[in-house]
Order: sequence, then structure tokens, then C-alpha cells
Amino acid sequence: APAAAQTPPAAAGGAVSAPASPERRAEIERADALTRSVFWRAELAAHPSDAEAALRLANALIELGQGEQAATIAQAALAARPMDRDLLMTLGRAHIARGEAFFGIAALEQARDLQPCDWRAWSLLGVAYQQGRRPADAEAAWAEGLRLAPEQPALLANIAMARMTAGDAAAAETLLRRAAAQPGAGLKVQQNLALVLGLQGKSTEAEALL
Repeated sequence: APAAAQTPPAAAGGAVSAPASPERRAEIERADALTRSVFWRAELAAHPSDAEAALRLANALIELGQGEQAATIAQAALAARPMDRDLLMTLGRAHIARGEAFFGIAALEQARDLQPCDWRAWSLLGVAYQQGRRPADAEAAWAEGLRLAPEQPALLANIAMARMTAGDAAAAETLLRRAAAQPGAGLKVQQNLALVLGLQGKSTEAEALL
């Protein structure tokens, strides 16, 4: 495509548009991941120092399975905001998503150290340690996460999937049922529960959940 066609609309004619309003940004976050990625990519192109745009774009890309690109965007944003906990955790999530959790451990440990009472960093650290073949560290991280937030569905689901990967489907089922019973449980928890039930031959209940 001609170079002019690649210029973000906000920069056409040398003009710089204002960032989208907080209301528009809140509205777009209710859209699907692809729609969000297109919106936030345009916002970031028009406003390269916009940390929220970088964060939201990276998270949308993780959902789309583009962990490597998400990691690149989060890392670039962190150059200007090295103590941004949300960006640090998103960088960790991106490396986990691309199957290279080892590269995200330092960022997640920094996020944990910045606010040790936040269960999210402990939950993600457990996943990263587990993927990095540090099971004892993973269990310790999850134990602290459970101490801080014993009924958080995302944390319970992360532990459950580790149990399933280790071959303990019964323990995974117990944790996922506990997670699914929480008000904040999302569709992914239900899908994982159905998967674990199916692996144990409980096909009728699994199909009903799906």
C-alpha cells in the first residue's frame, strides 16, 4: 500500500487528534478482542506515549493469541513507565501466552514486590513458575495468593489447570467447581470445568455445561 494509506487518520495533514473520551474507551472495552485491538492500535499510533492504549492493546492481543506482539508492546511502554504494575503483569501474561514464561518472571516478581497484597501477581507468578519448571515456587506463590483471595475464580482456575496438567483431574474439578460458584467466574472457567469433566468420562454434565 502507498505510504500515505498507512498514515493513521489522526496524523493526516499534520493534525493530531485528541485521545478518545473516557466514555468511548469504556465502551470499547466491552467489545470483542479483535475490535478492541483495532481501536487501541489506532489510539496508540496517534498517541505513542498513551500507557492505557498500550496496556489495552497488549491485553487484546493476548486474547487473540498474539503473545509475542503483546510482549513487544508492553515492553516498549514500560521503557517510559518502568514501575507501572499493570504493564508489568501484562508483560508477564504475554510471555506466558507465548509459551516463554521464563522471560516474564522478572516482570511479575517486580509487580509483586511493588504491591505484595495483590493476589493477581501471585496467581500469574504461579503459572510462570509452573511453566518454567519451578513447581515448588509455583505452589508457594499460589498459596500466598489463596491466603490473600481464597475465592478468586481466576486464581482457582490457574491452580486447577496446573493440577489437570499434572494428571490430577479430580483435584482440578474440585477447584473449578469452587471457582465456577463465584459471582465473578467467567465463561473460561465453565469451559475448563467442562473439559475436566469430559476427561473423567462425565460427558453428560460436560455437554450440559458447554
